[in-house]
Amino acid sequence: MSGFPTVEIIEEGMREGMQIESAEIPVAAKIRLLDALSRTGLRTIQVGSFVSPRWVPQMEHIEQVVQGFTPMPGVRYTALALNQKGAERRAEHVPPLAPQEATSRTTVHLCDVFVQRNTARTQAEEIAAVPRTVEAALARGVTEAVVAINAAWGSNWLGRFSLERRNELIGLQMQAWQDCGVTPRTVWLGDPMSWNTPGAVEEQLRCIRGEWPEVKTFHLHLHDGRGSALTSAYVALRALDREHTLVLDSSIGGMGGCPYCGNGRATKMIPTEDLVDMLESEGIDTGIDLARLIEAAHLAEEVVGHPLYGKVSKAGPRPTGDALYAMDMPLVETEEQAQHFRIGPSVYAGCPSPWRSPITSPARDEAERALLHSGTAPREPQHQDKS
Repeated sequence: MSGFPTVEIIEEGMREGMQIESAEIPVAAKIRLLDALSRTGLRTIQVGSFVSPRWVPQMEHIEQVVQGFTPMPGVRYTALALNQKGAERRAEHVPPLAPQEATSRTTVHLCDVFVQRNTARTQAEEIAAVPRTVEAALARGVTEAVVAINAAWGSNWLGRFSLERRNELIGLQMQAWQDCGVTPRTVWLGDPMSWNTPGAVEEQLRCIRGEWPEVKTFHLHLHDGRGSALTSAYVALRALDREHTLVLDSSIGGMGGCPYCGNGRATKMIPTEDLVDMLESEGIDTGIDLARLIEAAHLAEEVVGHPLYGKVSKAGPRPTGDALYAMDMPLVETEEQAQHFRIGPSVYAGCPSPWRSPITSPARDEAERALLHSGTAPREPQHQDKS
């Protein structure tokens, strides 16, 4: 491997997450969460979708959310639109929303059942629409194209899909674009029903690299209902190299899901805080403030009214330097007590402390001496007590 690809994160909690949460969440609470996400260093945030409230009542007040939040410089805000009416509504809010990119996308679902439940179209109708989509894009002067397949790895109604079938539907779209003089350089792979596995994702990416080497950007929308999405994202990271871009969709706290796939909130997504922690631990600078992201995850739980699914927001990032835990801290048993990493030692006040003598470690002493020699004075872990 010649190095990691460029990694881009798209935060989807305000859209993918909120669409499966209560429609009664107040606009003010949504704005508060969106503003918190905006201050984390995330570069792309999807703020919601311009769709019919008849089908997605959680998005009924999307205009008020867009009008009420505080945009941050350097953050690209996007929104989903599934038809012309939605696109027109979205265009009325540019800015703060980013202009629609000068690209066009063709999409085919591998699951004929899911696409009917989700968009009231059949797979055959999607395939038939590909040439029309290409022609319309060329008429608008589009020169960049995205090829997309959804429900890529499997279906809760039809079972697992093969590599050959995925390649067939990717190739069908590739050929339609290439016949008109456009070479797609991005492939989007969606997994609304959580059928991704690390091996299948790696196999697919390596196959695309071999069959269509002109593709340089791989965009993965992985759901985590069966717990493998973050591992699949890591495998994707290893399957590509520095000439590629890997775009990963994630959601604060891991909230997300589609009401049409049969798993509801259990579908989940990759928790953004867990993804950032993993990437940073692998030496990939995301430019995202993990501490602020963790605070946003706790705020998201407050907004939706129930626990979410991230791990790093519960256990904290791996402590280093001044954030190393106090060696004589008492026994910590509950998730609430574990929040000492962000709230301070007051959360474990009164917990049993059976140590009869101070706990010391030569390794800790050596680390502190190294800090002294480097010119950085060591000190006991400091916490902001927010109690």
